[in-house]
Amino acid sequence: MSNKAGLEGVVVADVQTSLVNGVEGKLIYAGYSIEDLAENALFEEVFFLLHNVRLPNAEELEAIRSQIAKQASVPQEILDMMKSLPKETPGMAVIRTATSMLSAYDPDAENLTDKDVAREKAARLTGQLTTISAAWVRISKGQEPIAPREDLNLAENFVYMMSGEGPDKTASEAVNVYLVLLAEHGMNASTFASRVITATGSDMHSAVVGAIGALKGPSHGGANAEAMRMFMEIGEPENVKPWFKEHIKEGERRIMGIGHRVYKALDPRAAVMKLHAERLAESSGNTKWYKIAESLAEEALGDDYFIERKLFPNVDYYSAIVLSTLDLSIDMFTPLFAMSRIAGWTANIVDQMGGRLIRPTANYVGPMDLKWTPVEER
Repeated sequence: MSNKAGLEGVVVADVQTSLVNGVEGKLIYAGYSIEDLAENALFEEVFFLLHNVRLPNAEELEAIRSQIAKQASVPQEILDMMKSLPKETPGMAVIRTATSMLSAYDPDAENLTDKDVAREKAARLTGQLTTISAAWVRISKGQEPIAPREDLNLAENFVYMMSGEGPDKTASEAVNVYLVLLAEHGMNASTFASRVITATGSDMHSAVVGAIGALKGPSHGGANAEAMRMFMEIGEPENVKPWFKEHIKEGERRIMGIGHRVYKALDPRAAVMKLHAERLAESSGNTKWYKIAESLAEEALGDDYFIERKLFPNVDYYSAIVLSTLDLSIDMFTPLFAMSRIAGWTANIVDQMGGRLIRPTANYVGPMDLKWTPVEER
């Protein structure tokens, strides 16, 4: 029996949510190119699209925006729990724990079969995860969390709940684009984890918690944080060339945020994110990180090692600049990823409900025909 490491190339489901074409550098959400969606769509439209395989009309868009906003509040008991945690607790650990705790306050938590109920729960969880993430930004700084507003869209609400001020237009637009770009991406590790859990007949909260756990890993959701740490290590734009030469000289050829498991062409999300990173850097007056990223990308794209292996900047590379310019701590980068990807997770969870148990086989390569010996003779 052949063994494909990491299940690479193994098809595990038929889906309508997204198509990832790594060879041509294309990403499609339910028929729409990611470039088209990033330029035009609210995150709420993408949420609706992933769950319904069509775009909403004006009335439906306002309904889903309002539904997410009105249900975004979280019980005070959960906020109190978050306040009791050490301030240095990783953000992903916080949202994982808080999401699990949400199930205790959800009257439909154990409804495992009704897909209409599940879609309503998906909208509620999407808003609540945003509130939890914004609350932890403030709680970790010793500040009081701010409740969501019912009149704002999700990106605006996140910016508002972080600052307590009317949401900045440029910042809100950058957050919205980030959420749209990261909402869904094929059978990635966290999405697959959520489907495996759902296939056991378990509940949506459990599946989302499992997905958060998978996303927490640096090989999946933590890449933008590692990219930002790299930019900070470089320090200044004039340090890029000597850093790159030393980095290559030492034989460590990996540059965080350059290269992708699937894409062998430019990640289509990266080009969009680069544009917004530049706009946000200019509007904020903080262009240093963008200049470092742009210069480092030029060095890599001109190096034979990266050219031969078709290694290009991915969405994590430039999203690190966007999130940093929004004054988010590095620890909060991956929670924002989860805020976005919950749209794709829940769409896949609803699709998987009622499906067959996912039970792959494994190749046994261990010893055979051993004979038992008493413990005193071993």
